[in-house]
Amino acid sequence: MLQTIEATIDEHGNVRLLEPVQLSEQRGAFVTILPGGSDTSEIALLSEAALANDWNRTQEDLAWSQLQQMQ
Repeated sequence: MLQTIEATIDEHGNVRLLEPVQLSEQRGAFVTILPGGSDTSEIALLSEAALANDWNRTQEDLAWSQLQQMQ
């Protein structure tokens, strides 16, 4: 299962996780460097219109309908 952890990276490349992580073994990770001065909620809002093309389809509603019934 993929897990996303928020972190900061200083000017020397040191990564600091903003929450504790416990793993049973060593794992690989990808780091995405966000634009400076930008907050992640702004990035999410900017991508919403592009993702809406996929999200707002009848096929998507059908695919998720079983999970929506559980709520």
